Amino acid sequence: MRLRSAVVSAVAALTAIVTLAACGGSASEAAAPGDPAAPLRVGVSPTPHGEILRYVADELAPARNLQIEIVEFTDYVQPNTALVDGSLDANYFQTVPYLEEFTASSGADLAWIAPVHVEPLGLYSNTVTDIAALPDGATIGIANDATNEARGLRLLAANGLITLNPGTEATATPRDIASNPKNLQFSELEAAQLPRSLEDTDASVVNGNYAIDAGLNPATDALVLESAENNPNANGLVTRTELRDDPRIATLAELLQSQEVKTYIEQNYSGAVIPV
Repeated sequence: MRLRSAVVSAVAALTAIVTLAACGGSASEAAAPGDPAAPLRVGVSPTPHGEILRYVADELAPARNLQIEIVEFTDYVQPNTALVDGSLDANYFQTVPYLEEFTASSGADLAWIAPVHVEPLGLYSNTVTDIAALPDGATIGIANDATNEARGLRLLAANGLITLNPGTEATATPRDIASNPKNLQFSELEAAQLPRSLEDTDASVVNGNYAIDAGLNPATDALVLESAENNPNANGLVTRTELRDDPRIATLAELLQSQEVKTYIEQNYSGAVIPV
């Protein structure tokens, strides 16, 4: 399923999978733009984004008179659709390439505010401990959304498992593979399903947040891991364009990029999450 069709189905299912993780209230109670006293409703993936934001809400925000309501989502589409429909004031889970793909597909008017951390993408396996041991014809799980699929294929190419046709790297799909010496087969799945797919695949490319949530440590468990250096895939804070200049958004961005948050990330994620 591509992102465009996922957006349509996600809108219909929005209220079914939202988990309110802080102050009470319904998903339709996002604050009015420009009200500095109103709580800021922020959508996140539970791990590590929800954990990091909960630290900010509990330990840093009160001193800045900022109230944060945390809303957790289990996929990558609905935090954006909830932001578009006004259920949220901001979200913190995605990268710039993913945001660009979403806005191009949906026409949404969203604004990137600030990067916070990188979660290196990794290749994991329950059956082999080295990529050289992957058998001929091995099945590899990869994300089915355009941004993360291309990112996963770039990881495989960077480690010599495949090559991609020149010029296709940013938008690569399996159709853009130029050479495939191990005759790898690809199983395209929703990103959240990839950790579970390890029971059925020889290896799967898993996003950092879903790896951590599944009890995997990217720094030690991945067969190969995306480099964090000069990585364009930092996860960051996003809002609607109309809220770009909201002082609450500016305060939250400042707190998320603070030394306190960098220290919290370094102390709690052992290199699996890297502050920018």
